[in-house]
Amino acid sequence: MTPAQPPGRPLTLRLAAPRGFCAGVDRAIQIVEESLAKWGAPVYVRHEIVHNRHVVERLEALGAVFVEELDECPDDRPVIFSAHGVPKSVPAEASRRNMIYLDATCPLVSKVHIEAERHYQNQREIVLIGHAGHPEVIGTMGQLPEGTVTLIETVEDVASYAPKNPANLAFLTQTTLSVDDTAEIVAALQARFPGISTPHKEDICYATTNRQEAVKVLAPGAGLVLVIGARTSSNSVRLVEVALRAGAASAQLIASADDIDWSWFDGVSTLGLTAGASAPEDLVQGVIDACRARFDVKMETVKTADETVTFKLPRVLVG
Repeated sequence: MTPAQPPGRPLTLRLAAPRGFCAGVDRAIQIVEESLAKWGAPVYVRHEIVHNRHVVERLEALGAVFVEELDECPDDRPVIFSAHGVPKSVPAEASRRNMIYLDATCPLVSKVHIEAERHYQNQREIVLIGHAGHPEVIGTMGQLPEGTVTLIETVEDVASYAPKNPANLAFLTQTTLSVDDTAEIVAALQARFPGISTPHKEDICYATTNRQEAVKVLAPGAGLVLVIGARTSSNSVRLVEVALRAGAASAQLIASADDIDWSWFDGVSTLGLTAGASAPEDLVQGVIDACRARFDVKMETVKTADETVTFKLPRVLVG
């Protein structure tokens, strides 16, 4: 595509750090790779392992087969459950069929599942703050009997929520939400139900929080912020919203450099660039290279946190 601006115009590129893969995504991808190494192809994966087509297509080329439901998998091949988590009925069915299965659920999502169980055992009514239809929400609500968990998506939902026992409530949250939006919903819940039980530690994961904080710092004064990620990726969509709220003149979600409309750069002298937690770093480099081909790029890194978190692989893959 012909660039909208003559090559050589100065462009300051602010690169967010942290960005891209988080420890849970890293672990999930490794589980697929190590399973292929251990058992050979094909290995089945229920739902996209992470929400990124580039990642999925690379794993498909190695021999992973992605399906939506367990009944699409043969009994005699390993199956992996995605990083977003699954309802309890899924591993129960895999066990009934004597399948080899590996759970790639992010440990921070598993923590929310454990909290849900604890509240249920304590006979509390449970509210889950999240987005309807997201695989993580389906997985979390599927840890308990149907009707046990009430989904709250907005502050307005809080106003209309009618618990059976307002004195015995607890809330959980999806791990990939907007920190600021969630804070508003939590405040509304606590205002209506002062005794509501809160998570021991914030449910929104460290990586989601860190990526949003970096965008809040790089967005002010940016004519454009590009977020690399999939439209199905909740944390990536939230980064676009955070950029606009933090002062970026414009923000766009792209899957890769191929999606850039170079007319977006008209009048832009400062570009912010980040990537959602399931976007690989080579896609970031692709955008930087495309910008360098068109502009005289001056790079700045906006670093707001160091990430040293790692998660262990399942025992069956180690050793």
